[in-house]
Amino acid sequence: MITMATVQEIFDKIPSRFDASSAMGQQLVFQFDITDGETYHIAIDDGTCRVIKGASEDPSVTMITDSESFVGIMTGELDGMQAFMTGKIRTEGNMMLATKLNDFFHNE
Repeated sequence: MITMATVQEIFDKIPSRFDASSAMGQQLVFQFDITDGETYHIAIDDGTCRVIKGASEDPSVTMITDSESFVGIMTGELDGMQAFMTGKIRTEGNMMLATKLNDFFHNE
């Protein structure tokens, strides 16, 4: 049986997947409200990346989803655009920025 990664495991791996060169000059906050879990945000600041548990005071974009959909999107098992179109993920703030999230990270 394949065990699915947990939300925490995904966030733990984000710094190692970060592509600093793609984030030079950028100041962005991607917030994730996991409806059946915790809230996290990823702060990108001019080539650095920090994962912080809890809400940001001023997120650039907030993505609201459940843990199963979040894990599916972040592992590539679920297409993010398809998840958005079917209501599995909602956004608040700069929706176009949500589509650029993967530009800042390498695939596993």
